[in-house]
Amino acid sequence: MKIIAFTDIKGKVEMILKGDSSMLVNRKPFFIPDGLGEITYAPGVILRVSRLGKNIAPKFADRYWDAFAYGLDMRAEEALTEALSQGRCWTQATSFDYSTVIGTYLDKELLDENRLVIAVNEAIHQASRVMTIRQGDLIFIEENEPRRIAVRNEEVTRYEQEQEVLYCKIK
Repeated sequence: MKIIAFTDIKGKVEMILKGDSSMLVNRKPFFIPDGLGEITYAPGVILRVSRLGKNIAPKFADRYWDAFAYGLDMRAEEALTEALSQGRCWTQATSFDYSTVIGTYLDKELLDENRLVIAVNEAIHQASRVMTIRQGDLIFIEENEPRRIAVRNEEVTRYEQEQEVLYCKIK
């Protein structure tokens, strides 16, 4: 199982691969890691892949996911800036443990794509061109909102139709 994330890095949408250790589920708190500097977060949606696919055309991409959840993408900004300035890989800044907060899954018909940095079908197409997507994989697509600084004791929540669908306490 893998997480393929589409996030805005310095004004450009980048595809990032995250391991399953980056998942934070079941309303568990996010602990700001030591040694990574300032942590920011951005809201997004997480698509749950429902079938195997490779090189999927955008017009067929809707067949490859069955539900979505709202989530948060955590990022170590200082580590990212340093890696970019030195031309190094920035995986440490984006794919650390528990860097992807995942809320409650919802029916795919409820998804409003207008706020996403990349269209759902295009994200699935781009991801499947590079690697095979498998049932159980997750595709995180960041929303077009400014990143916020993670602050200890902050509670991040999101509601959909008066129901809490995302909760994360930052510690």
